[in-house]
Amino acid sequence: MAVTDQQTSALALAHALSAAERGFPVIPLSPSKLPALPSPHRQDGGSTAPDGAARCRGACGLPGHGVLDATTDPAAVRALFAAAPWATGYGIACGRAPHHLIGVDLDVSTPATTDDGPFPTPPASFSALQDLALRHLFTIPETVTVITPSGGRHLWLTGPPDITVPNSASRLAPGIDVRGYGGYLVGPGSVTAQGAYRLASGTAGNTPAPCPRALLLLIAPPARPHHPAATRVRPSQGQGLVHFVLAAHKGQRNTRLFWAACRAYENGIGDTLADALTRAAVHAGLPEREARATIASARRLTSDRR
Repeated sequence: MAVTDQQTSALALAHALSAAERGFPVIPLSPSKLPALPSPHRQDGGSTAPDGAARCRGACGLPGHGVLDATTDPAAVRALFAAAPWATGYGIACGRAPHHLIGVDLDVSTPATTDDGPFPTPPASFSALQDLALRHLFTIPETVTVITPSGGRHLWLTGPPDITVPNSASRLAPGIDVRGYGGYLVGPGSVTAQGAYRLASGTAGNTPAPCPRALLLLIAPPARPHHPAATRVRPSQGQGLVHFVLAAHKGQRNTRLFWAACRAYENGIGDTLADALTRAAVHAGLPEREARATIASARRLTSDRR
């Protein structure tokens, strides 16, 4: 069946209307997964931004501004699809009220061989996400999960309205992309040139889970802490982090040290506390060289997020 036939387009509209009814702003997508409607400014020469949206950002009132067209209004959704009868899927805008959706895209280089259950053949990037969860002490929540044609996974999470999550590619780990404000996720029920997107078994009744706070700190740039020039670190500052490392048991020493060092650097006391954290880790049984390497990794990670 050709992906551009009327039945596929009608199904895409039906799925898009259902998503819009649940508060997810949607746009029609072409079989290439790109916004289906061309920019009304494509003849203006240079008036289109890199993301495909015209620089007027929709102020002209015409459709064709990419994710900026996304809407939850049923009449507007129907009008967008009527203007793009070749659409075979729909995109869901991330970062928009009321859900402030965050997409965690677990990519895979080869197609999955089975499709039983929510994570039947998890991509390697899911293992990388599990490693991040272990290192940063958060749990991957049960949430809406979409299986991509290649066997990858899209995990849907919600974020707080006062934090803007940017889009990123493989910044968390290889194969893990993040869709935040200004980005979109291909909705389940969409058909593309590569195949269909569908909800993972057992997740259809889920609602997007809140993004774990520790994961949110990794994907959203934190506000720069204000450190007055005359501020001095009190001798007692950071002792809770030191005790946290001292209390580590075998199998959790490196994880606790990394977490404590990240918190220290995020609060501007990382370099001051580095030696104390090293001594605490050594006392807990970690080799000094490994302890200092872990602290250096925490310093690099938090520096990249500023």
